[in-house]
Amino acid sequence: MASILSICLLFITVCTAGGFRENVVSRCVFTSPDPKDIEYIYSAYYNKKEYIRFNSTVGKFVGYTEFGVKNAERWNSGPELSNRRAEKERYCDHNVPIWYSTPLITTVEPTVRLHSTTPPAGHHPAMLVCRVYDFYPKQIRVSWTRDGREVTSGVTTTEEMEDGDWFYQAHSDLEYTPRSGEKISCVVEHASLKQPLVVDWEPSMPESERNQIAIGASGLILGLILSLAGFIYYKRKARGRILVPTN
Repeated sequence: MASILSICLLFITVCTAGGFRENVVSRCVFTSPDPKDIEYIYSAYYNKKEYIRFNSTVGKFVGYTEFGVKNAERWNSGPELSNRRAEKERYCDHNVPIWYSTPLITTVEPTVRLHSTTPPAGHHPAMLVCRVYDFYPKQIRVSWTRDGREVTSGVTTTEEMEDGDWFYQAHSDLEYTPRSGEKISCVVEHASLKQPLVVDWEPSMPESERNQIAIGASGLILGLILSLAGFIYYKRKARGRILVPTN
């Protein structure tokens, strides 16, 4: 997997009566289940500021504040150093292959939505947006076809963007000049799909406009019904009247 993954293994918070806070975090950073690609990092924070860190790649403690430097010198010459080195094997080397073989290789199919929008000032009067979201893993290909042929001009596609919940999203725009009877499709290729997902553009009226027309038509029909009912009522009343001649 191309991206670096990080798993937080331990998070301890200690608060004193004066409101000071110390956080200790241990984590594994890895690109594959191979122990050579796994890095164990232990960090200690005081009031949100990291003051000391052990990195398995560096192989020792490194201090970032005066207090941290003093502790690093002491811990690097004591049993704390060998304990932290052993944590990489105990925490990371043992657990990363398990994590990697279960949830991390799960694939999630993308959701695709097509809609039209007003293009920016350009050479084409129309623009389509293909929104692809909630997919995993990150790698994906989004392309356009027009009457079965791939379109390369007028296409702008974003990089995959993180949603912050292990999912990703990407957008692709197509600026074009509409032609009668044509077929435009957004094509998505992803590891979760056995074959490319093809979503055809249906040049129908937007739902908001359809709703407005439906409401207007309903009001018009209701008005006609009320007018007809009033006319019938008036005619029946008129028939029931007795006309008295006057001299």
